[in-house]
Amino acid sequence: MTSEKLQKGHLLIAEPSIIGDLSFNRSVILLAEHSDEGSVGFIINKPLKYTIKDLVPEIEANFKIYNGGPVEQDNLYFIHNVPELITNSVEISNGIYWGGDFELTRDLINDGSVKKDNIRFFLGYTGWDAQQLESEMQANSWIVVENLYKNKIIGKPTTDFWKEKILELGGEYIIWSNAPENPLLN
Repeated sequence: MTSEKLQKGHLLIAEPSIIGDLSFNRSVILLAEHSDEGSVGFIINKPLKYTIKDLVPEIEANFKIYNGGPVEQDNLYFIHNVPELITNSVEISNGIYWGGDFELTRDLINDGSVKKDNIRFFLGYTGWDAQQLESEMQANSWIVVENLYKNKIIGKPTTDFWKEKILELGGEYIIWSNAPENPLLN
């Protein structure tokens, strides 16, 4: 299940040792791009208090907005699993696509063609310079796992997602699954 090979479409699970980092503590990141120049990902399990209608009033939907990461948090990004509807998108892997024609996407949401299980919106993203993610991997900050959910991950509930992934790892990780976010408060 775990893999040392980084590639787009895989999930990065924050090691339990990442404590006190507001962005990455207990994060699960979908790696959207990985190359020699760097990496990009979206934190998929940190919903914000906003909905898409709060940020884009022309969209008549209450889809949650997620904290995608600490980079460019004033920009809206999205992933989806309906490339046949949303044009100009780029495949990440396993039927998951990044971006596309936003005006068309707005219209497709408003007419009910795109539903909440088809799309996930993020404020910001997570980015790494060349070799930075590899360095963090060597420092044991992340666990890389294959995305077994494939394009269904978009509709996956996020409550306890990090805990679920930690339990799947088993072994020494099981003890961390019920630990408080800040063990110093225990």
